[in-house]
Amino acid sequence: MKSKKKLLNDFGGIMYSTDPSFTYEEENAGPLAELPNNQQDLRVMLDRKNRGGKAVTLVTGFMGSDDMLDKLCKMLKTKCGVGGAAKDGEILIQGDFRDKVIQLLQKEGYKVKKSGG
Repeated sequence: MKSKKKLLNDFGGIMYSTDPSFTYEEENAGPLAELPNNQQDLRVMLDRKNRGGKAVTLVTGFMGSDDMLDKLCKMLKTKCGVGGAAKDGEILIQGDFRDKVIQLLQKEGYKVKKSGG
């Protein structure tokens, strides 16, 4: 997964260095804490914005590693029989599968809420 775009504020005032061996160390470079499934609050919503009118089921609020996100995304795509992607900590499932996704996530032990109209 791509890392988030760096802004000047993220570098703590360092704008340019002429030292060829300079590397910026981030303070929060440690791994994300893995939360158990029953402590994660996931939101499932239908999204049509910037997709040419196509509807996607969007799952947000996942806290964990990219590998765990990819595994969860693959499981949801397989069970729903559609395509999708895991980007920026969100899972996109093509089509309106909100109810089915909520049932699958609850079986896995996640706390899930339906969000948006």
